[in-house]
Amino acid sequence: MAAKKKLNSGVEIVVVLVLLTCAPSRIRSADYNRLLVNMTLVRNSTASALGAFCLDGSLPAYHLHRGFGAGASNWLLQFEGGGWCNDIPSCLDRAKSRRGSTSLMTKWEVFSGILSNNASLNPDFYNWNRVKIRYCDGASFAGNAKFDDGKSLLYFRGQKIWQAILIDLLPKGMANARKALLSGCSAGGLAVFLHCDNFINFLPRTASVKCLSDAGFFLDVRDIALNHTMRSFFKILVQLQGIEKNLNPNCTNSLYYPELCFFPQYALKYIATPFFVLNSAYDVFQFHHGLVPPSADLHGHWNHCRFNPAACNAYQIDVLQGFRIDMLLALQKFLIYSRLDGMFVNSCFAHCQSESQDTWFADDSPRIHDKTIAEAVGDWYYSRRVTKEIDCPYPCDSSCHNLIPSIN
Repeated sequence: MAAKKKLNSGVEIVVVLVLLTCAPSRIRSADYNRLLVNMTLVRNSTASALGAFCLDGSLPAYHLHRGFGAGASNWLLQFEGGGWCNDIPSCLDRAKSRRGSTSLMTKWEVFSGILSNNASLNPDFYNWNRVKIRYCDGASFAGNAKFDDGKSLLYFRGQKIWQAILIDLLPKGMANARKALLSGCSAGGLAVFLHCDNFINFLPRTASVKCLSDAGFFLDVRDIALNHTMRSFFKILVQLQGIEKNLNPNCTNSLYYPELCFFPQYALKYIATPFFVLNSAYDVFQFHHGLVPPSADLHGHWNHCRFNPAACNAYQIDVLQGFRIDMLLALQKFLIYSRLDGMFVNSCFAHCQSESQDTWFADDSPRIHDKTIAEAVGDWYYSRRVTKEIDCPYPCDSSCHNLIPSIN
C-alpha cells in the first residue's frame, strides 16, 4: 500500500510500504523505489565549539532516516567516500567542490542498499535509524589542522567533524542505542578502520557495536613501476592534515614509520571491536590508482585492461592475480585467528558494493557460495553463523557484473 511520510523539511514524498508474511526474498535490482533523504547540518554551536568545519569552513552535515518498529533503537552510520587531497592546491580545488563544502553538496541523497528502508531490499537493517555522514575534509575524517597563509584558509578538521556529528546524533536517540553498526565506503571505508574503537565510547555500554568497511582495505604495495605510490601519497596526506596524532597509538608505537598506520592492513590487528571486511580482490580504485597509476603507465599499455578485464593479456592477469594474493596475505591472520569478525572478499572488478542495490541484495547480485553480500553481513552481525567468504580467482565467478565504475 502507498502512504505519505513527512520529512524534517516538511516536504512530503510518497514511499511504498511492503508487507511481508514470510522471510524476504531476493528481488530484481530494478524493482525498487528511490528513498530520498534530506540533509541535516550540525548545529553551529556544536561545530564552532569543536572547530569542526569542512575544508571551506562550511558546517558538517549528515542525512538521517528514522528507524521504526523493532529497529527504532538501532543505529547504522555510513561514512561517505570520495578520495583525498594531500597538498594545498588540490585541497583548495576540493574546497570549491561538493567534496569539500556542504554548501555545494546535493541536499537530498538516495538511500539504497544497506541504507534502504525496504525489508525486501535490506532485510537486516531496513528498520534501523540510518545515517549517511557527508565527506568534506579530504582525509577520511582523521585530520586536525588548519592552513592559513593570509590569502587562503583551509580547515583540516575531519576528526572534529566525526565528533561533532556523533554529538549531534546523541540527543536524537543514539544515546540509547541497543545495536549499532559503523560502516563506510572507499575513503569512508578507511575511516571505519580509523574510528571503529572510538565509536564505542559514544554509546551505552550495553549496546552491541560492530564495524563494516566496504572497499576501504587499501594496500601498501608497489605499483607496476615498483614505486610506493599509495604509501607516498598517504605519507604526505598524514603530514598535511595532522593525522598521525589521531592514529591508533598501539599501532604507531609498533612501526618505524607511524604514518603507515593509516593503512588498514597495519591498523586492523589493533582493533578490538568486531569487524567485517568487505572488499573486492581486484578493487578498481586500487587497480587504477595504486597498482597501475598513470605515472607508472606513461605509454598507456594498460588502458584496455584497466577498463575491460577481458582485454587484459597474460602478463597483466598475472599482475592482477599477484595483487589478489597480496590482499589475502594481508588478511591472513584476520581470517584465521579472529572469531568475532567477518569477511567477504569477492573477485568482481568493483569498488563499493554495500550502497548499490545491484550489488547488495538482488536476484543478480554477486555472491560467494550462493550468499549475497547482504546475507553475509547480516549473518555476521546477528551471529547466525560464521561468515568468512573468499572468492575463487578471476574469471571463475559468473555472478560478477564486472562493470568498471567511474572513479572520482
